Amino acid sequence: MLMTHNSRLSVAPMMDWTDRHCRYFHRQLSRHAQLYTEMVTAPALVRGNALHLLAHDPAEQPVVLQLGGSDPGELAQAARMGWEAGYQEINLNCGCPSDRVQSGCFGAVLMKTPDLVAEICAAMRAACPAEITVKCRIGVDEQVPADILPVFLEKIRAAGISHVIIHARKAWLQGLSPKDNREIPPLDHALVLAMKQQFPDLSISLNGGVNDLEQAASLLEQGLDGVMIGRAAYQRPGDLLLGADQRIFGATEGPDLDGALDAMRRYIAQELVQGARLAAITRHMLGLFAGQPGARQWRRILSEQAHRAGAGLEVLDAARAAVAQAQSGAEAAQV
Repeated sequence: MLMTHNSRLSVAPMMDWTDRHCRYFHRQLSRHAQLYTEMVTAPALVRGNALHLLAHDPAEQPVVLQLGGSDPGELAQAARMGWEAGYQEINLNCGCPSDRVQSGCFGAVLMKTPDLVAEICAAMRAACPAEITVKCRIGVDEQVPADILPVFLEKIRAAGISHVIIHARKAWLQGLSPKDNREIPPLDHALVLAMKQQFPDLSISLNGGVNDLEQAASLLEQGLDGVMIGRAAYQRPGDLLLGADQRIFGATEGPDLDGALDAMRRYIAQELVQGARLAAITRHMLGLFAGQPGARQWRRILSEQAHRAGAGLEVLDAARAAVAQAQSGAEAAQV
């Protein structure tokens, strides 16, 4: 079943960032936002049997597994494995521009072969009951987005895809680094909005250049079905996710900061017993107080102390106390 409601706001799949600890943390800030795994390659699952890459806590749901690859049969097998691991929605990566995915002939390079993408999507849909979705760019290299994107969408719609996430920038596969590809090609939100008008039966989410909830709400009001936020949600999770349930999903209430931190304290205690390192979890929490009194102390304590051997809950408690002290001082200064 398509998680259309949850996809009104989602946190983008980001390599080295949206691991299971990050997703658990983000879920404490929003009950409704759709979360994504890091991209998992189909060869790693099918040939490498790397089932640990599918690990997730049921509390992360709704969470989408993103797969990378270019072989229809292999991706079908990987999709089945994802479904059996508990993922109800599986996304095909047609947007990542890194050298690694280019060498494997998948990611953004698939924008050049819409017929292959359609074949992949059909194979994945036939392999399991999970909802299959696609994340793509508006085009790559010398392609004219206004010409190529409608063709791409027509092909995948014919293959049974009903939800697509469009990163509103071209990807330059030669000459730009993955980082530059996230920043240099100009954004074209208008083209994505036009695609929604041209394909009203498709659920279309926009990714790229969205930095706050008000901007996300505005795009939804203009007719888009969803907004996906990447780096801003990771670097300023308090700003982007706390309050999202009320602003974007219309909930009467949502998680609060103290409750989220209490939940993370319990989670960290459990993970430390199982051998996790504190820094592996708290690195995702560094931006929680961005722009607030105490943010610098919070980051400093976690950055300097969480990686030390044997670091435990006392580090989190010290960082939390430093924030409370800084915020109390700021409030007193305003009186």
